[in-house]
Amino acid sequence: MRQKIIFMGFIVFIFTAVIAFSNTDDLERLDTSVFEKPHRPGAVFDHEAHKEMDEIDDCTVCHHVYEGKTLVEDESSEDSLCSECHSSKATQENSISMEVAYHKRCKTCHVEENKGPLLCGECHIK
Repeated sequence: MRQKIIFMGFIVFIFTAVIAFSNTDDLERLDTSVFEKPHRPGAVFDHEAHKEMDEIDDCTVCHHVYEGKTLVEDESSEDSLCSECHSSKATQENSISMEVAYHKRCKTCHVEENKGPLLCGECHIK
């Protein structure tokens, strides 16, 4: 019994060390500056790995442009901040707040593809 406890402790230690010292250079933390008092830190996201892993070649899947409520085909907003169009609260000009836009875009795709994080703490890592 004692050997099992020691072995499990060792496994937990190794697991914790791997997470603590893993390479996070390519991770991007999504900007939360639009929010007065963010409830959680910005989601952590590896943009390039995500594109490659999911074979997304069309940047407009996420970096879209709308004129009014109409999607502008083949136009990308990748050189703009999300907060240029999405604010902390829904407005007359943009009926989708930044929080809802992120959650709707990311979580909907994760559910449809049956992969990727769904729980708050899986993206919003301290």
